Amino acid sequence: MIQRVQSIWLLLAALTLVSLFFFPLMTKSVNNTEYLLYIDGHHQSIKEASTNVISVTPIGAMILNGVAILLCLVCIFQFKNRPMQKRLIMINMVLIIATAVLTALNASLFPGGIGGASLHIASSLFVLAILFCVLAVRGIRKDEQLLRSADRLR
Repeated sequence: MIQRVQSIWLLLAALTLVSLFFFPLMTKSVNNTEYLLYIDGHHQSIKEASTNVISVTPIGAMILNGVAILLCLVCIFQFKNRPMQKRLIMINMVLIIATAVLTALNASLFPGGIGGASLHIASSLFVLAILFCVLAVRGIRKDEQLLRSADRLR
């Protein structure tokens, strides 16, 4: 059976996860210094001087996000094995949740914690990627139902 709408949902999930590399998740200003949290770590910019300093970061969230992106793309080509495709999507959702948790732990490394930090729209991209994965699983289930009904007609 050819891949249908679930490949679009999986591609959208992969693009959503890729966009996490480009948009800040959270910002916090402390003593004329603005701290930005990206998926690849903390970025620090001093308001008086236009310099951008990237601090040492734990790379776990970045690696998990990269694996989740690759798994989304692998799932697209697993259309002949629908049970395996559903399992891989479930694993992918766990990876996305783990990435969100690691990113939240990285946010707690801000000076003074996360109190007073402002969230950006990119913080909700984790939820959007999980939603796209759930919609892909729903599309796979509809394909399975379609095949079962076609088998009954034979």
